[in-house]
Amino acid sequence: MECEWKPDEQGLQQILQLLKESQSPDTSTQRSVQQRLEQLNQYPDFNNYLIFVLTKLKSEDEPTRSLSGLILKNNVKAHYQNFPNGVSDFIKSECLQNIGDSSPLIRATVGILITTIASKGELQNWPGLLPKLCQLLDSEDYNTCEGAFGALQKICEDSAEVLDSDVLDRPLNIMIPKFLQFFKHSSPKIRSHAIACVNQFIISRTQALMLHIDPFIENLFALATDEEPEVRKNVCRALVMLLEVRLDRLLPHMHNIVEYMLLRTQDQDENVSLEACEFWLTLAEQPVCKEVLCGHLSQLIPVLVNGMKYSEIDIILLKGDTEEDEAIPDNEQDIRPRFHRSRTVAQQHEGDGIEDGEDDGEDEDDDDDTISDWNLRKCSAAALDVLANVFRDDLLLHILPLLKELLFHPEWVVKESGILVLGAIAEGCMQGMIPYLPELIPHLVQCLSDKKALVRSITCWTLSRYAHWVVGQPPDTYLKPLMTELLKRILDSNKRVQEAACSAFATLEEEACTELVPYLAFILDTLVFAFNKYQHKNLLILYDAIGTLADSVGHHLNKPEYIQMLMPPLIQKWNQLKDEDKDLFPLLECLSSVATALQSGFLPYCEPVYQRCVNLVQKTLAQDMLYQSQPDQYEAPDKDFMIVALDLLSGLAEGLGGTIEELVARSNILTLMYQCMQDKMPEVRQSSFALLGDLTKACFQHVKPCIADFMPILGTNLNPELISVCNNATWAIGEISIQMGSEMQPYIAMVLHQLVEIINRPNTPKTLLENTAITIGRLGYVCPQEVAPMLQQFIRPWCTSLRNIRDNEEKDSAFRGICTMISVNPGGVVQDFIFFCDAVASWVNPNDDLRDMFCKILHGFKNQVGEDNWRRFSDQFPMPLKERLATFYGV
Repeated sequence: MECEWKPDEQGLQQILQLLKESQSPDTSTQRSVQQRLEQLNQYPDFNNYLIFVLTKLKSEDEPTRSLSGLILKNNVKAHYQNFPNGVSDFIKSECLQNIGDSSPLIRATVGILITTIASKGELQNWPGLLPKLCQLLDSEDYNTCEGAFGALQKICEDSAEVLDSDVLDRPLNIMIPKFLQFFKHSSPKIRSHAIACVNQFIISRTQALMLHIDPFIENLFALATDEEPEVRKNVCRALVMLLEVRLDRLLPHMHNIVEYMLLRTQDQDENVSLEACEFWLTLAEQPVCKEVLCGHLSQLIPVLVNGMKYSEIDIILLKGDTEEDEAIPDNEQDIRPRFHRSRTVAQQHEGDGIEDGEDDGEDEDDDDDTISDWNLRKCSAAALDVLANVFRDDLLLHILPLLKELLFHPEWVVKESGILVLGAIAEGCMQGMIPYLPELIPHLVQCLSDKKALVRSITCWTLSRYAHWVVGQPPDTYLKPLMTELLKRILDSNKRVQEAACSAFATLEEEACTELVPYLAFILDTLVFAFNKYQHKNLLILYDAIGTLADSVGHHLNKPEYIQMLMPPLIQKWNQLKDEDKDLFPLLECLSSVATALQSGFLPYCEPVYQRCVNLVQKTLAQDMLYQSQPDQYEAPDKDFMIVALDLLSGLAEGLGGTIEELVARSNILTLMYQCMQDKMPEVRQSSFALLGDLTKACFQHVKPCIADFMPILGTNLNPELISVCNNATWAIGEISIQMGSEMQPYIAMVLHQLVEIINRPNTPKTLLENTAITIGRLGYVCPQEVAPMLQQFIRPWCTSLRNIRDNEEKDSAFRGICTMISVNPGGVVQDFIFFCDAVASWVNPNDDLRDMFCKILHGFKNQVGEDNWRRFSDQFPMPLKERLATFYGV
């Protein structure tokens, strides 16, 4: 190297001064430091000063030296490609020389710096790095070995893919055997690094590790009872991952592993017990779970149940002793971002409630989202939940004796955990729990007024898990007392209880639907009262409870006295919120449900709401155009504003039908939709297609002039990889075809092939299949000559996907279409005629003219094949089908 770089004394003092100032808590000082650092980046050797302070200036205190390294790390992240060669070489050599600094803080900082340089694509351009670090592992000096290992662990975490690629000539073939040697090292810190390094390569089934899988597992077993918690944690983590990717190698040792994990799940160190508890969650997803665990349940269940108690630290963090906090404003950081679920159009099925719950992710134990999110309590509860789903009622043998003791325990913490257990097993053990519920539900309803807030809140959740059963009993027995008590909890003086009660009430609403109608005045009274009582975070959950109520009771909400109670507070909030306020999301969602339920009752509020939605869409699109043209000048907009606004417009169109016509006439919504339908973000397209379908039904005269522009876009969005986009586009095409009639003809070719392909795809979700079938039927209804020739390619999946939907107008038009196509191309149905018979029999009471169409086709087919052939054919029918066709159609 040419003559060694030396800092200028004055420059050095200036930088040290900056480093000192940047540790000041004062924000304005911080800001001026940031600006000066940015200015200093103009000087090529500024970074040399920073590395000099980190590695050479031993006279300075460690925090200042480390800070210098971290500022350098940020510079590497932002500007590394502009560093002059001399500078980057100096930094690299200094890092490698000082990886063994005697201070753990400095070693770690150097390690972070090395990794950051490596991850800037520099593993290729720094060929000496990995061999050098591996060589340093063999150093006699502990600091050097530990520093090198720390850096290697960070590189393995950040650059796992590159390490296992041909780009670098497969260094892992040397590194992994090397790491395995260190599992037996005398220093716990180094043993821990070694396992952590290897652990990075389990999930990706890296070849170099798979070759050494047996020695790896043996080494893990050897460290199973290591005295260092960090080592035990990494051993547990390794075994959990191996369970997913190399179960075959663990199976021979499974008995011992389960015994070991039982011990570790009770480890004194919570980091270890949490890692071990993940094992049961992962095991439950493996087909072997039942046979592996059935002999261990009597040991495992008490361990999981015991882990479900709040720890003392949890209670302190949860302020478990403050009972009344309703007047304390929320800390804005605690309010989580909400994700808006965009509209998806779905069919109603025989015998189900409002929605077909295909996408309802059940949230496990919603009640303590303020502590470090994932902890032993949550993990144990989640594990018990999945195991209940695996073992079903066999689990109760082990749980019931424990539950008796827990649920009536004098100590609140124990009782609380029992209530959580009861909620966790609700889904898996429901059948076996039924005999006990008549006694348990009243007990839980009593617990709703426990003096401990944490008991009240968990009881809300557990009761919501049994809501389905409650709603199935005579209402006065359980539903009424449960509802009365839950409504009191919605007005609890504790914020966590308010939140849990609101969420539980929303679940109860979904289950009870119109059973709630007799109590509407009482319910609205409570929800409206909560409006003035709630702090920010719970207000957002209250919107959801109101929206769900509207979805559940529908038009029963449309009574002047209910509207008078509900609308003023909603509109008052609506007027308070600015266009950029994210609280608009849940409020708009809520209003969308309310508008759909109130229908004509929403008319007085319709115009300002409509206007604002159109504005939100327009603003977002304008902002997006600015951002696309000059990304460095403008922020990207939050498109959720536009998605939620489109969805509320859909709600208005659905609720108000034709009355929305004049609002559409006076606005540029169709131009805006044309842009939204071409947006890069799938959720925007999804919502705009839903709105297109709803406007097509409500006021087609305004949509029709745009059809020639819209249809090609709809055709390109029939991509089943994006299920919801595809689903809504399909539905919209069906609605358009009904309105267009024979004028649909020029557009059939744009969409038909994709639709036939989708209906024949394996593993297509039910909702998409049903909508695809309905749209194909509707296209065939308006343009039979164009669609009928393809009949044979779709008739079978068409019939099977529509047999389970309720009689409704969409099903009606689809079946008229299929009948019309059969009359045009009878040969297309011959091979699959039994499927057609089955689909016809799924109708409970078709309109008379549709029934005549069915009759004509069935008798025509029977006459065509002759009496004997028909008898042979119909003998294959299951009995109920035979009887229905004979009764209704006389064949």
